[in-house]
Amino acid sequence: MANTLDELIRTSENPVFIDFWAEWCGPCRTMAQAVQELAKEFSGRITVVKVNVDRQPDAAARFQVQSIPALLLFDKGAVKWRTAGAMPYASLRQEVLMALGSGRL
Repeated sequence: MANTLDELIRTSENPVFIDFWAEWCGPCRTMAQAVQELAKEFSGRITVVKVNVDRQPDAAARFQVQSIPALLLFDKGAVKWRTAGAMPYASLRQEVLMALGSGRL
């Protein structure tokens, strides 16, 4: 098990999806259901992590998160996709599939 976010990104055999969020953020609350659905649908194929920017500001700074929700997808340690703002689940799912290539999942 990885001890840090950086270690998880570097060593995970599965792609790592990170949701940077905060409790006070309305769009983050909107995205929470979509992120949960992504984690459920791709269980065992994608590792989903939620990072509270108020509790882990260093992580947000390290990944240059300037607005939230910020969604990042890493594969084999490299950023494959990133966006900020809310979107419907169907769009999120499609973006993830395109970023990884549908054959990867």
